[in-house]
Amino acid sequence: MRAPIFAANWKLNHGPTEARAFIQAFVARYAPRDDRTVMFFPSALAFAAARGAAGARPDLWFGVQNIAAAEQGAFTGENSALIARDAGATCALVGHSERRHVFHETDAATADKCAQALTHGLTPILCVGETLDEREAGHTETVVLRQVRAGVSQLTPAQLNTIVVAYEPIWAIGTGRNATPADAAAVHAVLRAELQRLGATARIPILYGGSVKPANAAALLAAPGVDGLLVGGASLDVESWLGVVQSA
Repeated sequence: MRAPIFAANWKLNHGPTEARAFIQAFVARYAPRDDRTVMFFPSALAFAAARGAAGARPDLWFGVQNIAAAEQGAFTGENSALIARDAGATCALVGHSERRHVFHETDAATADKCAQALTHGLTPILCVGETLDEREAGHTETVVLRQVRAGVSQLTPAQLNTIVVAYEPIWAIGTGRNATPADAAAVHAVLRAELQRLGATARIPILYGGSVKPANAAALLAAPGVDGLLVGGASLDVESWLGVVQSA
């Protein structure tokens, strides 16, 4: 089994004061481990506080929730991969469902962002997933395959093997409904087969995200092909987050 990845996406929560207190409480209770990777994605304004509170903990990765499709220039309000790396980020979410459906981010933009991330030394976590309507219409595979093909379309095979993919069914995000372990395993198998067809090795990590909590984390991680968890609401509380990251 691959060493699992646990990624906490705080979305628009935890300002600098809360972020600093959270990380301080977390590191006081979570000893470094070499059998898993723990990532935090604070808001842009809380990033420095969260990363600084971790101190000398290279086992904890800190990333940004979004990057621009461009390196620099007249893009008011944006943050680039170049700037994120300079700030100490090691990874970046790309194509999260809220970026796609709230901010209308296109498949083409995810391709640019994945390429930008890798150009500047960030690991992109490419997010894919279907809406409830798409799922009920039987279009899950069509949607996630289109999204993953587009997202990696500018990458070389060598670059492809350095990314992380996250399957997050939109109908399960923040709804209390989650895909069953069997549902997750089925989509992960489709994604892995396509990534291998595109030149990736079988070891590329694929995470599951969508209403993950301590009560279901272990079962999801035990599903074939699930290499970790991308977590929203359950990552906002220290006790809950500890329950998730210690579930495997």
